[in-house]
Amino acid sequence: MRHLFLGLLLFVNILFAEKEKQNVSIGFGPYVQSQPYKSTSNIILPSPVIFFDNSLFYVRWSRAGIYFLGDKGEDFKWAFSLTAQPRTLGYKPSDSEILSGMDERKSTIEGGLAFSAKYKDTYIENMLLHDLLGYNKSWVNRTEIGTKYSVANINFYPSIVMLYMSDKFVDYYYGVKENEVNLSLNRPAYKAGNGFEFGVQTYIGFPIAKNFSALFNFRYDLLPKSAKNSPLVAENYIYSGLASILYNFEY
Repeated sequence: MRHLFLGLLLFVNILFAEKEKQNVSIGFGPYVQSQPYKSTSNIILPSPVIFFDNSLFYVRWSRAGIYFLGDKGEDFKWAFSLTAQPRTLGYKPSDSEILSGMDERKSTIEGGLAFSAKYKDTYIENMLLHDLLGYNKSWVNRTEIGTKYSVANINFYPSIVMLYMSDKFVDYYYGVKENEVNLSLNRPAYKAGNGFEFGVQTYIGFPIAKNFSALFNFRYDLLPKSAKNSPLVAENYIYSGLASILYNFEY
């Protein structure tokens, strides 16, 4: 995997003639995410973890992007980019009794426009993302503000996140269509509207050996009110976490 990724980076650098050495982190680990739906189990997935940024192309965990406009100073930098990331949400009818007879709601890949600005260790980023696979046929707007601080050799990256979710997005994942009604399961028709989801998260990273480090991510989100009121939903929150080991090198 490392050789394949290095080949991609080499191709990008040949095109854009990047001169400085770049830091690359590659790893792997389990990702766990709760499901808000009644009587459903947590999602557990193996997750590749990559961090790379050469001011032209970037990868941040599972999100990738290409810069097309920006400026980089000693303390302050800003940039626009095209970006894409996975959206891990949804269910199958077999996931729980309340979902029996429902149409499947699928996870997807979102892509769109991102703007980021950073002053020293503090940053703000806004992304306007659309469903690229055509499952929910909708969009979300994501704003994140975060910073970095260190204690001894442990780095913390806390942030707050706000997502505006369009009515089609919320209704796709939390609504109940007329042909999905099942009153014996206490599942009436439900039309979910747009709303805001608020979250807090942090990354925690520290070295464990030469060229190796540990990285953890913890996140907690409060669902929009229209999602929380769905007859499918048991909890008004989603929590998630990642634990990974990274190999760090320069190329």
